[in-house]
Amino acid sequence: EVQLVESGGGSVQAGDSLTISCAISEVPYAWVLCMGWFRQTPGKEREGLAEIDSEGETSYADSVKGRFTISSNNANLYLQMNNLKPEDTAMYYCAAVRQVGCLGWTPHYDMRYWGKGTQVTISS
Repeated sequence: EVQLVESGGGSVQAGDSLTISCAISEVPYAWVLCMGWFRQTPGKEREGLAEIDSEGETSYADSVKGRFTISSNNANLYLQMNNLKPEDTAMYYCAAVRQVGCLGWTPHYDMRYWGKGTQVTISS
């Protein structure tokens, strides 16, 4: 079964940049995935941030468009985050579903595989 492990979170200042990673493994041969980054703070619903499909097509939530960039190779998924704000503080998760394309946007409840998350904290 697909395994996802996030890394690279930490504490930074507002305005800083940070790139978080997700190691992808145990993907069965010939599977194609829609993959994405999500975040969650206590008491709030998990929020989708960015998605990428096997062709490299990307989609972004309005809240991060222009500041965050999603990218991937076969073994890793990345989220480059620029001009970070205190409201970006959250637990960040990568997720995947076996699917051809992300169909415009795949919501969190349709994602099948999840990592355990990496904490990102932005101080003002």
